[in-house]
Amino acid sequence: MIKHKDHFHGSDLEKIEEIYGIRKEEIVSFSANVNPLGVSPLLRATLAEQIDAITTYPDREYTSLRRCIAQYCGTDPENVIVGNGSTELISLFIQIEHPKKALVVGPTYSEYEREISLGGGTTLYYPLREKDSFRLNPEHFISCLNESIGLLVICNPNNPTSSSITRKEMRSILDACKQHDIYVMVDETYVEFADNMEEISAIPLTNYYNNVMILRGTSKFFAAPGLRLGYAVTGNRDLVKAVNTRKNPWTISSLAVAAGETMFRDTDYIRETRKLISAERTRIYDLFSEHSGFKVYQPSGNFILARILTEDLTSMDLFERAIREKMMIRDCSSFPFLDNKYIRFCFMKPEDNDRLTRCLMRN
Repeated sequence: MIKHKDHFHGSDLEKIEEIYGIRKEEIVSFSANVNPLGVSPLLRATLAEQIDAITTYPDREYTSLRRCIAQYCGTDPENVIVGNGSTELISLFIQIEHPKKALVVGPTYSEYEREISLGGGTTLYYPLREKDSFRLNPEHFISCLNESIGLLVICNPNNPTSSSITRKEMRSILDACKQHDIYVMVDETYVEFADNMEEISAIPLTNYYNNVMILRGTSKFFAAPGLRLGYAVTGNRDLVKAVNTRKNPWTISSLAVAAGETMFRDTDYIRETRKLISAERTRIYDLFSEHSGFKVYQPSGNFILARILTEDLTSMDLFERAIREKMMIRDCSSFPFLDNKYIRFCFMKPEDNDRLTRCLMRN
């Protein structure tokens, strides 16, 4: 058995291929958290029909795309900023806010800390606790806020815990942050997968608060990580202007524009995705809840965090076991506050989920 200390991201299939000798095309990635339906037939047909779009520059203001996103999100087009994936927008926003000290709710996505560090800032973590099933305690959290913090970062639903914060709870947090002059960045990459999305999404709060920016992308829900199309929503028009002033022109290709204007209106695909994920989330959660070898935490996203209860079994052991059967899960020991007893995997098609379940539950 190969022993190594690598921690693989869901996109690291080339590394997997090199280390394990398994062709990346044969691997079912339960680590990337991407919609198992893949690219929608409508999007595939639209891109084929509009291939000639690459012969012209896109509209510099992306007016039509922003209008389409605004309609999808229920906001004003003037509140929408588009970018080359949400990663570009995270970077631009942190550059503009330039916080000396930032508070991040963790364990979570590592890119936040990286961008804060590149800007010369320091990252502090507010740890979600296992005894609370990794759910945020708003009252205690608010009591920890103070004027020394310039930026708060919250992923909602959170990766890797799949826990979520309601809009009511977010409103209380924003009120407290307003008092301490803290700007808030909320990453809603996974919110569209949630059954109670209408209770979770903070986009409606941008109508009332000017100290919040909501980030989303198309990589996960629309199964288009290679498209590099992200967007942000904020009611702070000064911030919109600042981001657009700093942003390079034409960072989104003409094909990405055509794709965006198609996918946000693809109601059949959106409905089918939510139906599949909702059913599999409930089924898999129930299966693992009944198994003595795992403790699982109520998921809101399209993935689930599981704690290994078997004493002599680690997250790397299960990663190795799954990859040998051409399935890739996430060993969560590289996340802050998690150790080698935690794994994360997303919900794929039922037959794939069944195969992974048999693999992980095997003695």
